[in-house]
Amino acid sequence: MRIVLAFLATACLLFPSGATTQTTIVNSKSAVEQVLRTQQDAWNRHDLDAFMSGYWNSADLSFFSGANERHGWQETMHRYKATYQSPGHEMGKLEFSNLRVEILGADAALVRGEWHLTMSDGKAPHGLFTLVFRKFPDGWKIIHDHTSAAD
Repeated sequence: MRIVLAFLATACLLFPSGATTQTTIVNSKSAVEQVLRTQQDAWNRHDLDAFMSGYWNSADLSFFSGANERHGWQETMHRYKATYQSPGHEMGKLEFSNLRVEILGADAALVRGEWHLTMSDGKAPHGLFTLVFRKFPDGWKIIHDHTSAAD
């Protein structure tokens, strides 16, 4: 009986419970979703700097949109400014929906979802996105963004 109890005690130490793993996954999903909600709120305040804080501030960030490929945080910021804050353009009201967060490991996640903009002229551009997140010491950040727009 002592051998069985010793084995069970050792197994509990070596193999974390499913509940602990499940809690970690739920917490990670929640943290990733919070990054997107924070971005959405920042966008709707027209605060592009705060919106961009959800992205990895690195030259290795990648952003694919349409047939264009951009690299780096600064180039991504420039694209957003040119598309949504330059004369004759507006940011509109952003809404993310149908978010599906899949935790791939302790420091990686994949997110699929939809984006919708509501513009002052009534136009409503929208599309799909796929994001790859990595967990850094300062939190979860987007390291790759592939966004498409509906035709």
